[in-house]
Amino acid sequence: MGNMDYECPHRVAIPPSKPLVKSLESSLKETFFPDDPFRQFKNQPLSRKFVLALQYFVPILEWAPRYTFDFFKSDVIAGITIASLAVPQGISYANLANLPPIIGLYSSFVPPLVYAMLGSSKDLAVGTVAVASLLISSMLGKEVNHSENPTLYLQLALTSTFFAGVFQASLGLLRLGFIVDFLSHATIVGFMGGAATVVCLQQLKGILGLVHFTHETDLVSVMRSVFTQMHQWRWESGALGCCFLFFLLLTRYFSKKKTAFFWINAMAPLTSVILGSLLVFLTHAEKHGVQVIGHLKKGLNPLSVSELAFGSPFLMTAIKTGIITGVIGLAEGVAVGRSFAIFKNYHIDGNKEMIAFGMMNIAGSCTSCYLTAGPFSRTAVNFNAGCKSAVSNIVMATAVMITLLFLTPLFHYTPLVVLSSIIITAMLGLIDYEAVIHLWKIDKFDCMVCMGAFVGVVFGSVEIGLVIAVTLSMLRVLLFVARPRTFLLGNIPNSMVYRSIDQYPIANNVPGVLILQIDAPIYFANANYLRERISRWIYEEEDKLKSTGEASLHYVIIDMSAVGSIDTSGISTLEELKKNADRKGLKLVLANPRSEVIKKLDNSKFIEKIGQEWIYLTVGEAVAACNFMLHTHKSNPAAVELQPQDSNV
Repeated sequence: MGNMDYECPHRVAIPPSKPLVKSLESSLKETFFPDDPFRQFKNQPLSRKFVLALQYFVPILEWAPRYTFDFFKSDVIAGITIASLAVPQGISYANLANLPPIIGLYSSFVPPLVYAMLGSSKDLAVGTVAVASLLISSMLGKEVNHSENPTLYLQLALTSTFFAGVFQASLGLLRLGFIVDFLSHATIVGFMGGAATVVCLQQLKGILGLVHFTHETDLVSVMRSVFTQMHQWRWESGALGCCFLFFLLLTRYFSKKKTAFFWINAMAPLTSVILGSLLVFLTHAEKHGVQVIGHLKKGLNPLSVSELAFGSPFLMTAIKTGIITGVIGLAEGVAVGRSFAIFKNYHIDGNKEMIAFGMMNIAGSCTSCYLTAGPFSRTAVNFNAGCKSAVSNIVMATAVMITLLFLTPLFHYTPLVVLSSIIITAMLGLIDYEAVIHLWKIDKFDCMVCMGAFVGVVFGSVEIGLVIAVTLSMLRVLLFVARPRTFLLGNIPNSMVYRSIDQYPIANNVPGVLILQIDAPIYFANANYLRERISRWIYEEEDKLKSTGEASLHYVIIDMSAVGSIDTSGISTLEELKKNADRKGLKLVLANPRSEVIKKLDNSKFIEKIGQEWIYLTVGEAVAACNFMLHTHKSNPAAVELQPQDSNV
C-alpha cells in the first residue's frame, strides 16, 4: 500500500559521498587517533613543531620548565618514602621470581629514571610487581630449573623483559592500546585476586622454613607440598614469620583507619627488614633453620646486553612470557595511573604510558633489570606522601643507587621469612572481595567472569587463569556483538515520544503498528540473529492480536537510531525482512537511519526497493504516516492504491 498522499514534514537526507582517500583517512583517524594528537601542530612553524614533537614523546621537557622548588620538596619526601618500600619489596619480589635478590634492587634504579622522562603520570611509582614475578617464575620454571641452571634462567628472565618492552612500546607507537582494554575490570579483579592468593600460598615455603617446595602454583599442589613435609617445618622460622606478619598487618590496619598515618605502613617493610636482620645477627638464627639472603654485591647495575638469550632454544618461551607479563603489567599500570589521575583531575595518555613502559623495560633488560610496572601499593604510598610529579621516581632511584653503592652488605642477615611476610601483606591488598560483592550486585555475568578467572588461577595455574579470563572477556564481547538487544517501543501518553515498553510500562502500543528498536550495528556477526528475532517479534504480535481480537497488524517500523553502521550482510537481512513482510501483507518502515547506514542503503538500491516514502526521520513521523494510511483506508478503501507485489516473492 502507498502513502503518496501523506505529506512528510522532514525527509531523511542522503549525505554526499566522500572521495575514497578522504573516507579512508577519516576512518583511520577515528580508529587510531580518537584524541587527535596532531591538533597542537596545526599552523605552527617547523621549529615549533620539532619542539612540540620532542615534548610529546619526552613529557619531562614539557613540564620541567614549570617545575618549582615547592614541588621538589614534596617530591623528595615522597621519593624517600617510596624508596623505603621499594628496597624490601624489590628484594622480596625478585625472590618470588626465583631471581637473585640484587636484581630486585637493580630493577628499582634504572626503570624509574626512564619512566620519569617518558611517563605522563604524576603519581605512578615504578617498580617490580608480584603478579609478573609469579608469572616469570611459573612460565620459565617449567623449562629451566633456577637452582640447577641459574645463569640460563636469569638470561631468559632478562630476554622476556626485553620482549615485554618491545611489545608494550609497539602497542603505544602503533596506537593499539585498545587491545589491552579487552581485559575487563571484572577480569582483572578476578585474575589479580587469584594471583595474589597463589603468591600468598607460595610464601608458606619461606614462613615454614622449607628447603624443597613444589614448582606448581595451584592450591592442591601447594597444600600437598606443605603437609607432606610437616617433619621439616621450622618452628623458629614460623614463629618469626607470624610475628612480622602480625606487625605488618597491624601497621596496615592503622594506616587504613587514619590516612595521616600512611607513613607507618610505608616504613613498616623496611623496619621489618632492619629488625629481622638485627635479630638474626644477634641470635645467630641462621644456624637454627632461619634462612637469610646472604651476600649482596655492591655496585650499580652491570650491562646485560650480552646476556639476552636470542639464540637460546627456549627463546619462544621467553617471548611468550614477555608478551603475557607485558600485557598484565600494562593493564595494571595504566589502570592504576588513570585511577590516581582522576583524584588530581588530570589526564594521562594511555599510548604514551605504553611507550614509557616499553622503553623502561627495554632499557631495564639491558641493565640487569627484570620486568617493572606501576604497582598499586607503591603508587598509593607515593600519592599519600604528597608527590607532585614524576621527580619522586628520580628521588627513589637515587636512594636505591645509594643503597646499591654503600648499603647492600647490611642485608646479608635479612631473613627470607621477613620477605615472605612483606609479600603476603602486599598481596592481601589485591584480594578485593568488596569489588566482587559490588560486581554481583550490579552485573551477575561480570561477577561470573571475575570468579572464573579467580578459580582458574587458584585451582589451575596462572596461565590457565589468564586464558579463562581472556576467553570469558572475549565471549562477553562476542555475545554483545552477535546477540544485540531489540526492544518493543510504545507511545508515552500525551507525547510524541516512543520508548521501550519494558522500561516504561505506561507506554501504549499503537494499533496496527509494531515498533521495534535495534540497539547495535547490523553486520555479518548478528545479521541472521536479527532477521530471526524480528521475524519472531512479528509472528508473536500477530498471534497476540488474533487471540485478543484486536485490529490486525499492518506496519512494522524499525527504529534505526542506534544502528551506527551496516554491512552487506545487514543489507541482505533488511531485504529478506522486506520480502517476508510483503509476503504477509505488511509494510516495512524505517525510522532515523544514520548517515553511514542511509548511504549504504542508497548505494545498494535498497531505498528504491522499499521506497523513499517509507523512510522517516523519527519514529513519531513514521507512526503518523502509518496512522494516516490506516484511517484513509478505513474511510475510503478505494482511495488507497495497492502496490504490486515483488516478482521474486
